[in-house]
Amino acid sequence: MSTQLSSGALEAINDGQQIDKPVFQLLALKKLNPAASTNTTVDRYRIMLSDGVHNNTAMLAVQLNQMVADGQLEPNTVICLDRYVCNKLAGNRRVVIILELTVVAPGSQVGGKIGNPIALPLGGGGGSNGQQAPALQHTPQQPMRAGASPMGVAKANSFPGAGGSFNKQGNYGGAGPSTGMMSPPKQAQPISSLTPYQNRWTIKARVSNKSSVRTWSNSRGEGKLFSMDLCDQSGEIRATAFKEQCDKFYDLIEVGKVYFISRGTLKTANRQYTSITNDYEMTFNNDTTMVPCEEEDDSIPTMQFDFRTIGQLEDMNKDAILDVIGVVKSASDVTTITTKTTNRELTKRELHIIDDSSKVVTLTLWGNEAEKFDGTSNPVIAVKGARLSDFGGRSLSVLMSSTLMINPDIPRAHHLKGWYDTVGHTQDAQSISEQRMGAGAGANSNWLTLEEVYSQNLGQGEKPDYFTTKGTIIFMRKENSMYMACPSSECNKKVSDNGDGSYHCEKCGKDYPDFQYRLLLSANVADPTDTQWTTCFQETAETILGMKADELGRLKLEDEQAFNHVFEKASFESYVFRMRIKMESYNEEARLKCTCMSVKPIDVKEQSKKLIMDIRTLAAA
Repeated sequence: MSTQLSSGALEAINDGQQIDKPVFQLLALKKLNPAASTNTTVDRYRIMLSDGVHNNTAMLAVQLNQMVADGQLEPNTVICLDRYVCNKLAGNRRVVIILELTVVAPGSQVGGKIGNPIALPLGGGGGSNGQQAPALQHTPQQPMRAGASPMGVAKANSFPGAGGSFNKQGNYGGAGPSTGMMSPPKQAQPISSLTPYQNRWTIKARVSNKSSVRTWSNSRGEGKLFSMDLCDQSGEIRATAFKEQCDKFYDLIEVGKVYFISRGTLKTANRQYTSITNDYEMTFNNDTTMVPCEEEDDSIPTMQFDFRTIGQLEDMNKDAILDVIGVVKSASDVTTITTKTTNRELTKRELHIIDDSSKVVTLTLWGNEAEKFDGTSNPVIAVKGARLSDFGGRSLSVLMSSTLMINPDIPRAHHLKGWYDTVGHTQDAQSISEQRMGAGAGANSNWLTLEEVYSQNLGQGEKPDYFTTKGTIIFMRKENSMYMACPSSECNKKVSDNGDGSYHCEKCGKDYPDFQYRLLLSANVADPTDTQWTTCFQETAETILGMKADELGRLKLEDEQAFNHVFEKASFESYVFRMRIKMESYNEEARLKCTCMSVKPIDVKEQSKKLIMDIRTLAAA
């Protein structure tokens, strides 16, 4: 490849000109040392660029850090700047922030410095329009990190109506009367360059997501807030508006539109609650301004994702917030649960999504999203900011702050849909949501016959083992299949009848005017190889019997024949069982205890696919 540099390009860029894909030589690279108070986890790199005539410093956007780690960027490397922005600093200087680049020739091949470049002189032009933005002055009240410079923009209060918000007609209203349509600022810097050490800045960003208004009440008071995600070509940032700012901005902000935003407060982000890859987050204050961009800017992305494959989830930490995309392989019906802490009823739906890592994970939707979701056509679902848990192996949950997209128009979604329609739907994928607990990340839940369970000595270790099997219920014990339990949602222990119409719970130490029935069903499950007694608790027992515990308890008291008929009808039905098996001691005697964790009706289509894959595996052996 040619290593000819774009001679004079650095001076032209410093004068405000836009040079298309200039070629420079990288003379030096240095990792910045952030102040300890920032608690930053993302490295920032400053580099020295040369065009053969001059040299000047530039910054790498954080998304290019991997190129440094991979050794692609070394001294003397010749690079082409495919995409960059140039920001004006104090003293009428400019700094180039590189967003995308291509290595033209590695430094080891170039061998040394090209030409005899000298440092770019200070001063330079003030931009192609001949205007200069007022320089920011450093004062003792505005401490700055060593080596950092504020990214200069026109003062926020130099615009008409600064400090206020725009109204629905597009007029910008400040503390005083409206002054008409506000002109957008001349300069905007990328999101990736924002730090808490800057006092005056403006970004041009698209609102990719906006939460609903939430309220809080604690010992320090009460209030309301909403948050939104902002993105540009360089990255993303989460912004939150509290109380008065919540009222001021919420109704005026539209998802998908581009705004000029100035003067928010920046602080270190709590990465525990967001998947956005930014060390900082923004809080709106009384000086914050938002100006709508009158013309659509297609160069600003609608949303940025950092997708993890389903296979990668096995090695990630519990409670991680991440972006995921997959094809909906199957979806359960909507169910209702009651939370133990608030005693509220919530609706949920579980989706089983698959990607080209040939792994399946359970994703839980809540509320309206669960009720409205239609998975009949195997759509592609993308979630930004899902929470990873270790419930049942690895599983995902959509949060209030998450963004959910169905069949998004992005390359990754098109690829996955094509893969699934041609190959994926026939593959026997492994579910990471149905692993053997305690077996370590990546342990898979192979389907087993009951004979294989015994031959592999499952349940003999210190921790329980889990397996999935298809079986038929051949007998159930009606006697002692239910008991009177404490009505407290957090207890469920057995209660005793006081004889006066009240019931006493030893665990709670309370008397209750009523009780609730809890099922404790012992069932004998058989497959073509063996049989196994298993214990089915409330939800699984209700699924097998096809009746709620309270209704079954009423039949037991009022209609013994109907009660017996429920068990007769449920016999000799086949299901897919998820089992837990563990050696336990009872009356000083060790015995294997098998507990049914979940039970699902047989999906003939899925079972047929599994049998076909089993046959292919045996034929290839």
